[in-house]
Amino acid sequence: MIRVSALATALALASGAALADMAPSDVSIVDGAFSKPLTSTPGDPVKGRSTFAGRKLGNCLACHENGDLKEEELFHGEVGPALDGVADRWSEAELRAIVINSKEVFGEHTIMPAFYRDAGYNRILADFEGKTILTAQQVEDVVAYLQTLKE
Repeated sequence: MIRVSALATALALASGAALADMAPSDVSIVDGAFSKPLTSTPGDPVKGRSTFAGRKLGNCLACHENGDLKEEELFHGEVGPALDGVADRWSEAELRAIVINSKEVFGEHTIMPAFYRDAGYNRILADFEGKTILTAQQVEDVVAYLQTLKE
């Protein structure tokens, strides 16, 4: 049985297929940070920018201003802090933790949703039970994008 598992892993790596993403239940934020990537594929800042701006994905602009997305000027919110220079204020591990579950970083008072949590919600629709807002790869993409936002 071990040989089959090792062979499957070797074939996946040889074919370029990504190994399984880290499950939300395996994520443990410590001291406001999570340093291990959720996927074996590095985050793509271009895709992350799209997820960040996408109103049906991250919808980050609903609450945050971001000078890098001036073309979306009608959709910038003022509830959360401006994200210009965010990469100078937070490390990659801290940014990942904030996107994964901001409540574990800032406390229950924040209205920012947990983008990579699939349990523990109140009054969730059946269609969304056991699902995250963003996939593990989308989280990594958004974190890669946020790392480009320097003063």
